[in-house]
Amino acid sequence: MSLLQIISILTFFNVLLKCVSVYIFCLCIMYSVYSNSQNLCCTCGVPIPPNPANMCVACLRTQVDISEGIPKQVTVHFCKQCERYLQPPGTWVQCALESRELMALCLKKIKSSMTKVRLIDASFLWTEPHSKRIKMKLTIQKEVMNGAILQQVFVVEFVIQSQMCDDCHRVEAKDFWKAVVQVRQKTVHKKTFYYLEQLILKHKLHQNALNIKEIHEGIDFYYGSKQHAQKMVDFLQCTAPCRLAVVKSTFSFYLGDSVVCLSPRLAQSLGNMGQVCVCIRVTSTIHLIDPNTLQIAEVDGNTYWRNPFNGLCNPRQLEEFIVMDIDIIRDQKLGAGAGMRSNKHTLAEVWVQKTSEMDSNQQYYCRTFLGHLLNIGDLVLGFDFANSNINDEYLNKMNPHHVPDVVLIKKSYDRSRRIKRRNWKLQELAREGDGMDTDDERQYQDFLEDLEEDEALRKNVNIFRDASKIPVESDTDDDGAPRVSLTEMLEELSLTDATGGEGADMMTD
Repeated sequence: MSLLQIISILTFFNVLLKCVSVYIFCLCIMYSVYSNSQNLCCTCGVPIPPNPANMCVACLRTQVDISEGIPKQVTVHFCKQCERYLQPPGTWVQCALESRELMALCLKKIKSSMTKVRLIDASFLWTEPHSKRIKMKLTIQKEVMNGAILQQVFVVEFVIQSQMCDDCHRVEAKDFWKAVVQVRQKTVHKKTFYYLEQLILKHKLHQNALNIKEIHEGIDFYYGSKQHAQKMVDFLQCTAPCRLAVVKSTFSFYLGDSVVCLSPRLAQSLGNMGQVCVCIRVTSTIHLIDPNTLQIAEVDGNTYWRNPFNGLCNPRQLEEFIVMDIDIIRDQKLGAGAGMRSNKHTLAEVWVQKTSEMDSNQQYYCRTFLGHLLNIGDLVLGFDFANSNINDEYLNKMNPHHVPDVVLIKKSYDRSRRIKRRNWKLQELAREGDGMDTDDERQYQDFLEDLEEDEALRKNVNIFRDASKIPVESDTDDDGAPRVSLTEMLEELSLTDATGGEGADMMTD
């Protein structure tokens, strides 16, 4: 065998050996890959664990962005006055920096854009407190190509924008209130509210009111909390018959100095009273008296709303009569089942004549409960039923013979004399309004006269001595008009009285 043949054979075996080595190496690599459950990335060829996309994470991210559609910058509204954040749609909440509450509020801002991804983790990144920026690092997952799950971390920046909340806006506008109690009455006079005003002052319920506004047919009380408003509503319901609607307390009407006509059913339930009665007082109940029998009754709120009745006349329709003759009825017997009789009044038969008809001979006969006050020649105020056109459901159904011609209400005194010698006054609420006109002043004087004439009504009112008025007594001024005794008057306190001098001198820096 020649040398050339030997060299050729050695070269062949060398090449064969290299091929076998490469084959064995490839087998080893393939064995290593399959033994470790890994595949090669279809894009870059890097061994990777098997996944439905057959792509490594780096290549997959270049193809898919699972944070697409999620805003990377969001605005958060913040009120600097009360340091609260706006939680849409209209709630303001207190949140400390990097608190769970603030994180929940921020995540709600981007919740609608994260419906197709799964939130894995969220954390705050430190920012300068005065930068008006809140940064949050989010970790999300989403199923991408062929069911592969991709996880991504990114940062969302929340920009704090100043906005005044509604509560602070009301404070700045001097109109801060959260609840309002609206008191209404459907009458032409305001005597109810004058009495209500004194009750509120006596029980100091006005201290919690932020503002009091007097408007047509009522008063509005504004409060900073619903609890204070509810306290006022409870007080009104205990003070007078009224109806409540949501946060609105509505008076039906004021019945004082008014004639009413009861339904037959209600009159029978009150002890067979006459249907035509006089309302002498309204407190927590309605006090009625029958001018024909002196029978009295009290109607509470529940009974009134089940059997409502209206005032037949209002105080503006009172007419002045002069007593022509009077006869006291000593022994008045009531029928079976009758209720209580008044011990403060006296039953009498009177003949009266209108002072506006003194040139005629027209006189009216009626019974009255004012027999203890009236004498021949006295002036008295009453309602003229004989010459009035009254539209009332129950009055129209009554027997005309049972309807009196005149119903007397109260004795009349010289108003100018009463005002001159009145040495007391009442406190008033500080409220917004147009002030008193002539008619309001007349109604207020009517209310003051009611206090002088009704001792029971005065018990619910604080009456103060008026130091600026010194009444002058004389025999000619004494016309028998009721008065308020000095023992019922209180001394009005002022800042000067409390400090012993000028209040400003007692203050220190």
